[in-house]
Amino acid sequence: MTAVSTSHRTRIILAALVLILGAFWAGSRFGPHQPTSVEALPLGGANAAKSIAQRDAALTDDESINVRIYRQASPAVANILTKATEYDFFMDPVPVEGAGSGFLIDPRGYILTNFHVVEGAQSIEVVLGDQSRYPAKFIGADQRNDVALVKIEPKGKHLVALSLGDSGTLQVGQKVLAIGNPFGFQSTLTTGVVSALGRTVQTSQTTFIDEAIQTDAAINRGNSGGPLINTHGEVIGINSAIYTPTGTTAGIGFAIPINTAKNIANDLITDGRVHRAFLGVETLSVNGWLSEALDLPVKEGLLVERATKGGPAANSGIRGGDRVAAAGMRRIYIGGDVIVAIDNQKVASQLDVNLALNHKRPGDSVTVTLYRGGKKMDVPVKLGERTGT
Repeated sequence: MTAVSTSHRTRIILAALVLILGAFWAGSRFGPHQPTSVEALPLGGANAAKSIAQRDAALTDDESINVRIYRQASPAVANILTKATEYDFFMDPVPVEGAGSGFLIDPRGYILTNFHVVEGAQSIEVVLGDQSRYPAKFIGADQRNDVALVKIEPKGKHLVALSLGDSGTLQVGQKVLAIGNPFGFQSTLTTGVVSALGRTVQTSQTTFIDEAIQTDAAINRGNSGGPLINTHGEVIGINSAIYTPTGTTAGIGFAIPINTAKNIANDLITDGRVHRAFLGVETLSVNGWLSEALDLPVKEGLLVERATKGGPAANSGIRGGDRVAAAGMRRIYIGGDVIVAIDNQKVASQLDVNLALNHKRPGDSVTVTLYRGGKKMDVPVKLGERTGT
């Protein structure tokens, strides 16, 4: 694992073999959803006879917090079961089942989860903490931030939703609790602390967890999409990925900040789509040899090949290439501006641009720092809106 400082944030780029992704996400597709080889030990008669009040009186302060939060939150934590069809080498259909977690955020039946939990699902079923089962409808998702929203119909039943906290007020060392369905064990509680804040965890070429919450609360397959909760019973993150050399928890888990998810959920509930800011450029990452070959003024940045006609960048005067050159096996447009920063945040890849714009809204203005020839310029750009995921 390599940690690289980029302004105020730390980026972690993790290899596909050690970050739990795709088939190894913290909530992934796997065989039977419920354990079949674990037997519960019978409780003694004396323990079973104790009242809840008597048992609570024997708890330590820390245990009392755990028990209270679990009682409050577990009924609203969902086991999300999916079915899909994939095709084998001979193009024969193969049914695939998946499982993950989610949680109610609205009594009307809206449930937040990870996009990778429900991605490609042909049917979705939700099992709540009281074992009630509901078919679920996919409402929408922000694929880049790995957040999805599904909905169940309460059918007259009173659903209790979890309160959403403020992830912007978190501090390293705070106690947190995770509830989910690891390996099919429904409504499992684990505890830990906030281990670090402000991580940027890249999960693919185009997706990431921005300002990730790192925790040592145990997170395994099936936990994805479940809530990370503070001691006030408020959700402060969505458990999403783990760093592991073995495929099971190694004490390094990552959660999407709930502040990010709240904006996404609000867009999906209100408009059925996510309002994402759009700059309107097609770019090529500049490296040392390309910079030298094209005689560029910087060794790192983004060469603008095209500025979308009528788009925000073009309307602000940002220029794309005006001639074609060969770069290895590829033809590229050269002569355009070289973008080096957005709002003073350095950019050298499309991922950097996505990060810089991730918390911007259509209509917001940003300052794009670029080179035109040998001249450095700051160009104000009013962002447009991108469609699609």
